[in-house]
Amino acid sequence: MRALLVEDDEMIAASLRQGLAREGWSLDWAADGLSGERALADGAYACVLLDLGLPGQEGTTLLRRARARGDRTPVVVLTARDGLDDRVAGLDLGADDYLPKPFALRELLARMRAVVRRQGGAAQPCIGTPQLQLDLATRELHLPDGRREPLSAREFALMHALLERPGAVLARAQLEQRLYGWDDEVSSNALDVLIYGLRRRLGADAIRNVRGLGWRVSTQAPGTPGAPANGLAHAAPPTSGHGRD
Repeated sequence: MRALLVEDDEMIAASLRQGLAREGWSLDWAADGLSGERALADGAYACVLLDLGLPGQEGTTLLRRARARGDRTPVVVLTARDGLDDRVAGLDLGADDYLPKPFALRELLARMRAVVRRQGGAAQPCIGTPQLQLDLATRELHLPDGRREPLSAREFALMHALLERPGAVLARAQLEQRLYGWDDEVSSNALDVLIYGLRRRLGADAIRNVRGLGWRVSTQAPGTPGAPANGLAHAAPPTSGHGRD
């Protein structure tokens, strides 16, 4: 999944980028409040990690302006301002969680998973359909036959995007925004390679192509009468480029 970090400390940013990458997150970094506001307005992020003491524009200003324009991206405030009044002010402005510095990466990851779950309306650690359940903590896909399929970072990000709104069609540009950060080099058919690989492992009906529009996961069990046919059921594998996993 893709997150935005708004933080002026380069060492913290580098450490978080490395740590979150190991857990399947693609992290974009903005070093000041104004850059962070522009990035948030332009990007499609699962969540935002926001420092309050920022150059150019305070984190509280960024948060207030984002909520005023209707942006509901989950925000976890990361700050050394850990007084009660600071925590209350941040939450009242629209933050979803508040984590004082210094913090443990494991706790941050758990809080990120929690705010993302709540954003999708899920209280449980899994999202999806009766046929496909994605475990946000273990990054495994639970299949109808009882198997638990481990996913790579990119596979997890893709399935999270699709299973967050089962049945909704997501265009190529929407999916690429969710999977790839600013520093990622993405070949033209990287998404096709990723989807092809997943469909080989999960079955052709797991991810359906809606011709000319994009992809979706079915909300019906395979073989259900009236279930739409899969436009890519017999598609050949992509033949050029290499998708990054």
